[in-house]
Amino acid sequence: MSKVVEFEERLARHLEELKWLYCELYPEDGFSYLCSRLKARYEERRASLKKLDRTREEDPDWYKRNDMAGMMMYTEAFAGNLKGVKERLPYIRECGVNYLHLMPLLDSPEGRSDGGYAVSDFGKVRPDLGTMKDLAALTETCHKKGLSVCLDFVMNHTSEEHEWAKRARAGEKEFQDRYFFFDTFDIPGQYEKTCPQVFPTTAPGNFTWLEEEKKFVMTTFYPYQWDLNYRNPMVFHDMTDCLLNLTNQGVDIIRIDAVPYIWKELGTTCRNLPQVHSIVRMLRMICEIVCPGVLLLGEVVMEPVKVVPYFGTVEKPECHMLYNVTTMATTWHTAATGDVALLKRQMDIVNALPKEYVFLNYLRCHDDIGWGLDYDWLKAVKDMEEVPHKKYLNDYFTGKWPGSYAKGELYNDDPTSGDARLCGTTASLCGLERALEEENEEAAARSVRFIEMLHGYMLVQSGIPVIYSGDEIGQLNDNGYHNDPRKAEDSRYLHRGSFSWEKAELRKTEGSYQKEIFDCIRKMEDLRAVHPVFLNQAAVWTADTYDAAILCVNRAYGEEKLTALFNFAGEERTAWINEEGMYVDLICGERMEGREVKLPAYGMRWLLRE
Repeated sequence: MSKVVEFEERLARHLEELKWLYCELYPEDGFSYLCSRLKARYEERRASLKKLDRTREEDPDWYKRNDMAGMMMYTEAFAGNLKGVKERLPYIRECGVNYLHLMPLLDSPEGRSDGGYAVSDFGKVRPDLGTMKDLAALTETCHKKGLSVCLDFVMNHTSEEHEWAKRARAGEKEFQDRYFFFDTFDIPGQYEKTCPQVFPTTAPGNFTWLEEEKKFVMTTFYPYQWDLNYRNPMVFHDMTDCLLNLTNQGVDIIRIDAVPYIWKELGTTCRNLPQVHSIVRMLRMICEIVCPGVLLLGEVVMEPVKVVPYFGTVEKPECHMLYNVTTMATTWHTAATGDVALLKRQMDIVNALPKEYVFLNYLRCHDDIGWGLDYDWLKAVKDMEEVPHKKYLNDYFTGKWPGSYAKGELYNDDPTSGDARLCGTTASLCGLERALEEENEEAAARSVRFIEMLHGYMLVQSGIPVIYSGDEIGQLNDNGYHNDPRKAEDSRYLHRGSFSWEKAELRKTEGSYQKEIFDCIRKMEDLRAVHPVFLNQAAVWTADTYDAAILCVNRAYGEEKLTALFNFAGEERTAWINEEGMYVDLICGERMEGREVKLPAYGMRWLLRE
């Protein structure tokens, strides 16, 4: 099929809806310009990517298979730069993953980058990490090795160092109109009445005063991140073009950062507005026209029932995938309380959603853990009040609570509201760091089992499991960030430390905890990949175990039935289940009946019915 015909056919498929949505937001005369940019990006897309597009068009559920597993990492922390990541691809494949999420790597100002989320040039890689050519070379090699690459796309704002921002500072009205500029605080004051603050402690308010320009600019996140005004069609045109430029470098998954914030409207919370869904739907269609092999991953930090609208509908889909944020936070709540009731409820809600929905499941990521739990349910059923419970969780995971081995640090601690968030690696939050410091072998073994159990639980969930780089070898907190003036004020750097290749070598050493954790996770990934019971289409339900600390997750597909058990208590417990038949534990090979199953402290079982 010729270039022109292929593009025109895809465009025709979506033309009516795309134009209708566009004209809902923007003047019609800009639509032809948008289409011309789409065609230009399609024509420059390299042949190998177009071939991959066609393959994935024929297999639209390619990302829903049970062999999908991901890993997320900072390029500089893992291997120094993009060329270094390319050289380390054999290790990544050894980890059993085929989905590689590289954290923000586009150009951003040193010291005011927000971990790469304050982008100063969407068409340029940070010089210390490499070039766009290096990125394209990496993705090409990844594709040859069966790896898909995910990259963040920060749509909501730019760095104050972006060319548009500089020209806006210089007084060019055209570029001031790409942001939200105001001469007085009258309108910003009206916004502040209804728009919540993201970081009330470290970055209060939603506007920043520019002294030299004598103007206010909207800055929802940090003062150096200026919110883009998507009411301006040129913002939509140019940001869409930036997105397509990234896909043309071979990026397979675009993670849209802070999706709910994209559209601002006076008198609202400036969150989750209908226009956001129009924009995301347009982006979905645009990708299906230009690069149909590309997926959209939405970062929507809300409970599953509220994030569902970002999947769109079967007829008019939006994001291909969304993060399962609430289940992650609830998992750590369960780790601290030893009570699985809320986690069980959370799973029941997620499992009731349509099987077409794909969630990314994870334990840790680059960000802090925010305690966005179901406090109405916790109060009604467990008599837990929000503020005291948040304080308990933070005390527990910072090691202040009696008996806790966890070592974490708080982020954005607000003593008034008690709304601090939590930082730390999986291993350190599970107590391994403190156990090693105290040379307590029993506690260390228990912590290793805890790490493995949490990963086992993540891998049993439907969706795509994503490991945070370093967790596969039990990497500990990087306390050295306190000594770096550029990082010391941001406790998230506690779990953003450099990957320890020296420790990674210990994955080959018998008796090391690195080997035990690495081998266990890899084994579970391999089991997940070969057993149909782990397919997204499988029926999934929880069952009572009559022990508050043990979670039971059942999965069934075709002839296979799996009963997975997870003990969140620090001592041996019994799952008082009564599942008919004989079972084999896939992890250790032991045969047993599906009743009265004993589990050690933080132990697990993956029981497959014979």
